[in-house]
Amino acid sequence: MDKKMLLAETLKRRIISMELAPGAVVDEVSLSEEFGLSRSPVRELLRQMAAEGYLELEANRATRVSSMNHQSLRNFFLAAPLIYISTTQLAAINATQIEIDQLKQIQKLFREAIDQGDIEGRVYYNNQFHLEIGKIAHNPYLLPSLERLLIDHARLGKIFYRNPTTDDMQEDLSLAVLQHDQIIEAIERHNAGEAGEIVRVHMDLSRRRMTEYVVPAGIEVPVSYP
Repeated sequence: MDKKMLLAETLKRRIISMELAPGAVVDEVSLSEEFGLSRSPVRELLRQMAAEGYLELEANRATRVSSMNHQSLRNFFLAAPLIYISTTQLAAINATQIEIDQLKQIQKLFREAIDQGDIEGRVYYNNQFHLEIGKIAHNPYLLPSLERLLIDHARLGKIFYRNPTTDDMQEDLSLAVLQHDQIIEAIERHNAGEAGEIVRVHMDLSRRRMTEYVVPAGIEVPVSYP
């Protein structure tokens, strides 16, 4: 892996793992020194990552990690079911056995990450699972939208799915593994309708958990009676 590719992979990992928080400044000079690159290829890479949705570039301002504000989260929850269902249905139509075997391998790593309590691995391989489905769909219009969604999906997952602290959260993780298996089975049988329905239910599970994080709980106010 050359230095520029290594920088790209490292920076993407730092963003989706929340090591670099939304809105954080990305220091071009520090990256040049860390990866032994001149400023020109680093600047070119930052522009490319901005086009992919990882970064925000504005004139006369430092490069920043893409924000996660109310509007961006609203757009995420509106678009995610549409994109996930469409790509999964197309994957069921187009998948080859080689591609399905690759999806199974990613699922194996996802399951191991959950079993080992590996938060970084859990978030990363969940993203890789859905990204692989997007690639199997073989649709150049949908894939860029899916890749953009997965950035915020990973960041939301990293924020919320810390070590499970309740039994129901652990049950949700187990259910997520099962649903991934069911999605693979539907794709392998080339059943687009079933694959789409399973991923819809799967997205509802994620959305419920994520909205519990982003929507503040009500405050219990004591009531006094005369």
